[in-house]
Amino acid sequence: MTSSPLPRSSSARFGQPPARFGRLPEIRDHLAGWLDRHAVPLLDLAVRLTMAPIFFRSGLQKIGDWQATLFLFQEEYRVPLLPADVAALLAAATELTMPVLLVLGLATRLAAVPLLAMALVIQFVLGAENPAFSNPQHYFWMLLLTGLILRGGGRLSLDHWLLCLSRRRNGDRP
Repeated sequence: MTSSPLPRSSSARFGQPPARFGRLPEIRDHLAGWLDRHAVPLLDLAVRLTMAPIFFRSGLQKIGDWQATLFLFQEEYRVPLLPADVAALLAAATELTMPVLLVLGLATRLAAVPLLAMALVIQFVLGAENPAFSNPQHYFWMLLLTGLILRGGGRLSLDHWLLCLSRRRNGDRP
């Protein structure tokens, strides 16, 4: 039994779909453009608004009972390379300032870096010593924070607004 080749459409050249697909590529391109303009900026914002309160609440908890925080950093967390009081202060300051930057979309990439570092330390350093600190949710945090570092704050951010403003002042197209 031999198979005969499928008939080729005249439009089935390399890189072009057969004519039977009609306007499908145009529809796909239109949908992709719409998603890029409308849905992706909302997703970027959603990621920032998802991550910010997680760390901000933790920072508020740390400063809410500073003595308990110091005790935890001295006895429970024992972060390597840093004295407990310095680690507690850095953690609280990071957790209270970086989420504000994320919400605003200001220096988004820079703000996400220390939060990613904290998530990595919690999961792999503290979690290695005490399984209570190891939480699969931390991987989700790391994924979202890595996305922010790679993509930035998106169109609905002060970063984007400032970039457009700078380009307009320099005569460049936004």
